[in-house]
Amino acid sequence: MNKHFETVAIRSQTERTQFSEHSTPLYLTSSFVFEDAEDMRSSFAEEKERNLYSRFTNPNTTEFVDKIVAMEGAEAGHAFATGMSAIFSTFAALLNAGDHVVSCRSVFGSTHSMFDKYLPKWNIETSYFKVNEAHLLEHFIKENTKILYIETPTNPAVDILDLDAIGTIAKKHNLIFIVDNCFATPYIQQPIKFGADLVIHSATKLIDGQGRVLGGITVGSKELMREIYLFARNTGPAMSPFNAWILSKSLETLSIRVEKHCENAMQVAKFLEGNSNIKFVKYPFLKSHPQYKVAKDQMKLGGNIVAFEIKGGISAGSNFLNAIKMCSLSANLGDTRTIVTHPSSTTHGRLTEEDRLEVGITDGLVRISVGLENVADIIADIQQALNA
Repeated sequence: MNKHFETVAIRSQTERTQFSEHSTPLYLTSSFVFEDAEDMRSSFAEEKERNLYSRFTNPNTTEFVDKIVAMEGAEAGHAFATGMSAIFSTFAALLNAGDHVVSCRSVFGSTHSMFDKYLPKWNIETSYFKVNEAHLLEHFIKENTKILYIETPTNPAVDILDLDAIGTIAKKHNLIFIVDNCFATPYIQQPIKFGADLVIHSATKLIDGQGRVLGGITVGSKELMREIYLFARNTGPAMSPFNAWILSKSLETLSIRVEKHCENAMQVAKFLEGNSNIKFVKYPFLKSHPQYKVAKDQMKLGGNIVAFEIKGGISAGSNFLNAIKMCSLSANLGDTRTIVTHPSSTTHGRLTEEDRLEVGITDGLVRISVGLENVADIIADIQQALNA
């Protein structure tokens, strides 16, 4: 990246039109026109680089992709309708029947369902390692293993995996190393620096930051992205130009938003750590976090997600959620508004109890996506709910 992060986020945009606009306009068009038959033929033959149809590319989606590519230090990328369409399309494009995936067990609930319910339809098997088994990761690799997949920080338990160590293993075994970087954003960490081949984001979260639109993106090497692009071009999980325009504008304020999110989250985590009603608190930049040193080595900030367990189990957790007044009860995260989620009954509710417990999702676990309200008001709402 030749310019600083914030400058890239603000100054990378499409070329101005004849109207000399200062802000990129919306390109709400399904298709694009050609000068003549030869222009049309050569364009579809990819002999020239240009927009053909908005299911393939669009000036708004291209601007958004180019920004994330620069922020992550990638070579190419493609935008999708949602984070899960980015994840599924990435795996579907790169895997064949008989391939094998190694994944950390601590992944988003829908990703887990994809591995266990849908990929087996095509004879694709997944083996899981626990966060505390990362040092044994090589034992899970088989002759037909093709992809090594992780989230860090994990959803929702906020565990941290060592990107450098796992990247080294992936390279040693010639595996495609894919990282879901949603919780961190490219402002906090860039997995490609640690050996990742591909990085995936649910842009719905902190990248949008205001709970308005859905979106996903995969970025990485040109070679791998070519396969993913062709899959997406033919199967159609395209991001809408409007959503791309919103997300590209959101990136202009990503750094200052994330800084404040993290500042508030640290104060919330410290408050919870000192509260007698709390069994444990997990936040990457708390010294009590099991992977604190790794987090400090690979992350610029601790993120905006705090996980904690209330003493008293499921009933205490339910009472806490019912007593919340200002904070929102929602399954989203990364919003300007603080959001409280009960993972075992929502985002990870389709997992078996055994699977939930294996990744640290107890009945009383609560995930807080700390927003941008005044932190004193956030803490006051949490405190009154804990005392209710």
